[in-house]
Amino acid sequence: MKYLIVLVLLASLASIIYGFTIQETDVIFANKCIGFGTVGIFLIAMPLFLIKVSKGKNMKDYMLNEENIRKMQGKDKKQEKKE
Repeated sequence: MKYLIVLVLLASLASIIYGFTIQETDVIFANKCIGFGTVGIFLIAMPLFLIKVSKGKNMKDYMLNEENIRKMQGKDKKQEKKE
C-alpha cells in the first residue's frame, strides 16, 4: 500500500511538472496534465494515505465529548465525586 501511494504521488507530481514545461507549445494538453496530476494527488493519493494511517485507530478517541475534555484537563470522574 505504501508503494502504491508513493507511485501515485510521484506520477501526479511528474504530470504536473510536465504540464508546466510544455505549456508554451500545447496549452490544452498542458492544462489536462496539470489537472490530472492534481486529481491524482487529492482524490487518489490523499485518501489512500488517510486510510493507511487511520487503520486500527478508534475514532471515538478523537471526538470531543465530556469524557475526553475531562481527560485533557486532567480530571477524572473519581476526583469530581470527592470534591
